Amino acid sequence: MKKIVVSLMILMVLSVFTMAAAQEKTTTAPQQNTAETASDKAAAPAGKNPLQVLLIPFGCGLVVIGGGLAISRIGAAAVESMARQPETAGSIQTAMILAAALVEGATLFALVICLLGYIF
Repeated sequence: MKKIVVSLMILMVLSVFTMAAAQEKTTTAPQQNTAETASDKAAAPAGKNPLQVLLIPFGCGLVVIGGGLAISRIGAAAVESMARQPETAGSIQTAMILAAALVEGATLFALVICLLGYIF
């Protein structure tokens, strides 16, 4: 378990640096056309806070890890309770699927909110 956590943290740090480097390359590219329209300014906002560039991937990673841990705990508890009382397996499975769908929806919503940080 500890190896998984360490490897996930390393992947998250690498994704932060990769996204920061990609953003740096796009902001330092010379502009060929200096005449910008209002839609161009709205589509690509100028100047991002460097802290924002580092924290958005970190937030996305935390959201995904949290959702995955929640769904795994739901599944583990459901399987354990089905093993203890096999006659209630149908109702436990229905409750497990509903709880996992709610967690999945909340995770997706939080991930979209985090990714909106790149736009605004």
